[in-house]
Amino acid sequence: MMSLLVRPHAADDAGTVLEVTPESAGWRHVGFRVVKLSAGQSHSGGEAGREVCLVVLSGTVTVAADGEIHAGLGERADVFSGAPASVYLPAGMDWTITAESDAEVAVCSAPGTGKGAVRVLRPEAVEVRGKGTNTRHVRNILSDADDVAESLLVVEVITPGGNWSSYPPHKHDRDAAPEETLLEETYYHRLSPPQGFAFQRVYTEDGSIDETMAVHDGDVVMVPRGYHPVGAPHGYDLYYLNVMAGPVRKWVFQNDPAHDWIVR
Repeated sequence: MMSLLVRPHAADDAGTVLEVTPESAGWRHVGFRVVKLSAGQSHSGGEAGREVCLVVLSGTVTVAADGEIHAGLGERADVFSGAPASVYLPAGMDWTITAESDAEVAVCSAPGTGKGAVRVLRPEAVEVRGKGTNTRHVRNILSDADDVAESLLVVEVITPGGNWSSYPPHKHDRDAAPEETLLEETYYHRLSPPQGFAFQRVYTEDGSIDETMAVHDGDVVMVPRGYHPVGAPHGYDLYYLNVMAGPVRKWVFQNDPAHDWIVR
């Protein structure tokens, strides 16, 4: 079985430093790419049957799509420095990102039919989940409570050093709504300070998947199915950007029964 861990590489001519496609992941829905652009550099995309959410990780960019120009998007120096600016783009729409300053942008994609409209998203609300060493801070960019996207669910999470996240271990790999929904998922990890590391385990009840990974700044973990908890060591805050998609745009999960007592 291929590793679920994907590490970044030097930027190619288009600025891409990391990419997960349905073909490379061996699944059907989620696509994820990170581009690093120097000031003035552009990156273009657009694919029939694939909707996109552009998340400005750092720096400031202009996004052009459908005859619209959205300038001055992004104000944070890094992912730990405030709220993101994001742009939703319906399936089949051509788009171009142009960096106004050095910038990093995540390109999140999933199947779509092309309905909907371009939307600039600036989520400010932060939800605190858990308590004690299970506390994390969540900012929804595209959630199942809105009707912006057709398939995509996108969320940022910051887990303080010494804390656990996506915990108790939970899964969403059965197409059995309303009890559980099938959602493929990527975790894009960043650390502060960046020389740190964190741990993520992905495992299934039958043991067909059981991989524990030390993740570093800029790594992606793919979650095709199974439980997937994350731990951040003391001294290193952990950010991750989750992208999820599946047959139903609803996040309904089940905790690992062995550990569900933690939240009862």
